[in-house]
Amino acid sequence: MKILANDGVSQSGISVLEKAGYEVLTTTVAQEQLVQFINENEIIALLVRSATKVRKDIIDNCPSLKLIGRGGVGMDNIDVAYAKEKGLHVINTPAASSGSVAELVFAHLFGCVRYLYDANRNMPLDGDSKFKALKKAYAKGTELRGKTLGIIGFGRIGQATARIALGVGMKVIYSDPYMPAVSLDIPFFDGQTISFDFKSISKEEVLQQADFVTVHVPAQKEYVIGKAEIALMKEGAGIVNAARGGVIDEVALVEALDSNKLSFAGLDVYESEPKPEIKILMNPNISLTPHIGAATNEAQDRIGTELATQIIELLK
Repeated sequence: MKILANDGVSQSGISVLEKAGYEVLTTTVAQEQLVQFINENEIIALLVRSATKVRKDIIDNCPSLKLIGRGGVGMDNIDVAYAKEKGLHVINTPAASSGSVAELVFAHLFGCVRYLYDANRNMPLDGDSKFKALKKAYAKGTELRGKTLGIIGFGRIGQATARIALGVGMKVIYSDPYMPAVSLDIPFFDGQTISFDFKSISKEEVLQQADFVTVHVPAQKEYVIGKAEIALMKEGAGIVNAARGGVIDEVALVEALDSNKLSFAGLDVYESEPKPEIKILMNPNISLTPHIGAATNEAQDRIGTELATQIIELLK
């Protein structure tokens, strides 16, 4: 019984699957060659991340395939409903990477409020000749403690982000029509736990009140944050998107940054991914990462193990 992990899978996941009698192939097969490879090797389960697309052509033309697994949260690269309609299992790992994405959000926030994204570009170029000028340019940083973080979307990742924010000393507000009220437990290293109770407010209220906004929603047909939404935000606010490209209107975002309506943006995902627009890449007020929210060793171990456990339960 062969499983193809086309975008890779952790060794911990491979070990669990092999112990259960499965053979795991980690060959990266080109998209246009997937159907042939799956059929030639009688693959029963296809595991992907965000790179490989699993559309109707694969679902219709690979009779050996019984399961599609997504290592991560978003399933927009899989025709989920169609696959289930055809009798295939479709699984993902919604809990495994929440903490790692939340930490990346704060990597952007901490870096942006102290201008690290810009300092790391300019120090190698001018640090030896313009040290005092750079010191002066980056001397007006702000602190996160005491500020308000607005979270759009309060699922697992939004809640993980809130936990860090509360630990930093921030006020947290959120908007999520599917999560009207949440009791959030924050565990500490010594076994103590503190609970906080939250109630959802409107997106408009979050945007108006927050010093910084982070978005944690699935891909949408329309922008969640567009020109009208940015207009509601505080002057000099910052925004982070580690959710999905297309959640924020990038044209409106650049305009807001260039006019100083917003002070910074932290982006891990892009509308035209995997080829982000040059205006985004070259903007001096954007902190950039290449879609690495779940890309920690710990998260990948959890993802691999969680996928393996589900596969064994479903296909045994």
